[in-house]
Amino acid sequence: MQKKQNNSLVWFRNDLRIQDNTSLSQAIENSNQVVAVYCFDLRQFANDPFGFKKTEKFRTKFLIETITDLKLQLETLHIPLFIYHDYTASCISQLNERFQFEAIYFQTEWTPEEHAVRDQVIAALTEELKIYETYNQFLYHPEDLALPFNAIPKVFTDYRKHIQKNSKIRPEIKLDTAAFQNKSIQNNTKVPTLKDFGFEAFETHVNSAFPFKGGETEALQRLKDYFFTTKKLGVYKKTRNGLIGTDFSSKFSPWLANGSLSPRAIYWQVKQFEQDYFKNDSTYWLVFELIWRDYFKYISLKHKNKIFKIGGILEKDYEWKKDQNVIKKWINGETGEPFVDANMIEIKKTGWMSNRGRQNVASYFAKTLNLDWRIGAAYFESQLIDYDVHSNYGNWMYVSGVGSDPRDRKFNVKLQAERYDSAGKFQRLWLQDTLF
Repeated sequence: MQKKQNNSLVWFRNDLRIQDNTSLSQAIENSNQVVAVYCFDLRQFANDPFGFKKTEKFRTKFLIETITDLKLQLETLHIPLFIYHDYTASCISQLNERFQFEAIYFQTEWTPEEHAVRDQVIAALTEELKIYETYNQFLYHPEDLALPFNAIPKVFTDYRKHIQKNSKIRPEIKLDTAAFQNKSIQNNTKVPTLKDFGFEAFETHVNSAFPFKGGETEALQRLKDYFFTTKKLGVYKKTRNGLIGTDFSSKFSPWLANGSLSPRAIYWQVKQFEQDYFKNDSTYWLVFELIWRDYFKYISLKHKNKIFKIGGILEKDYEWKKDQNVIKKWINGETGEPFVDANMIEIKKTGWMSNRGRQNVASYFAKTLNLDWRIGAAYFESQLIDYDVHSNYGNWMYVSGVGSDPRDRKFNVKLQAERYDSAGKFQRLWLQDTLF
């Protein structure tokens, strides 16, 4: 039997939950005492090279709510969550001086900024400290892919067929706290407020399609409501391209993005729904979308920094513009294209945009206006509640013709508006009848 570590640290990153959390589960199993930490890293609230604040008020508020809930969830396990608003390596180094940890557990992140933070944290700790890194953000675990990262197919359909034939989805990880007795530890750190980040308090816009709060508790309640209370899962494929209201799609993406809900938890609840009620195209399609989410992560693992380069993973050499006046009009919903403008006003006022809207405004930005797609991706990173680095840059590459779509399509925005907003209801909602 392995000797337990006296004192371990769980560093929460984009895995802000206690259920189906490998790092937390392993730390509890292997340690006599567990301490947790989350750092609102200053770099995530600075300006990016394009002049956007990397994390604007919408995702900041959602993150504050998430950490508030995580702290409460960990308290049920008698694990203190130390919360800082500083540079991560400095925070963890200070904690280590106090507790002299024997091990640190955390989720693997591989994109450049996240990996740099990881390296700084490790460099600030003693060499004797044991490091346990795990992948905890996938539907299909990397060890179960049956192919190396460099062999990930160029086309999504080929990837999907491969993993559905050759891979299995693991069961959720259950917390075993039966023999876990954490000591009482003094913790005076507090969750920061919006004001601490330079934002004024605000109320969610009355027309927002995402009026939900952050945190695992709210995520699991949404899952229960969408699947088992309203059974909206059963019509997901028919409604997922909707534009108004809370129930045209699952709305799981913000919780998935910061890890307060795991894709495996969703998958196994889909299976439960199918067992209890019925199985149809909609139950399959929700899992299909989770597979797309995985695919963008694997594309990122395969191509690394190329997902941030102007030529994308295809290394295409297009002529891109950077006209600031045109960019500002796109941001402010002043392009003169009503469907684009309505969606851009929605994201500006709510931090949310439908999947259908995102594809159209991104295509318009890159293919009609011929603007540097990375600027549009950076704006989405700033504004979106559900920003996920892999899905965001993967989708922007895809619609800009430098990613995983061999067809290199251009959306006809007018036809899209006629198809998905034929009565103009969505456009009127955000344009306030000015163009009708």
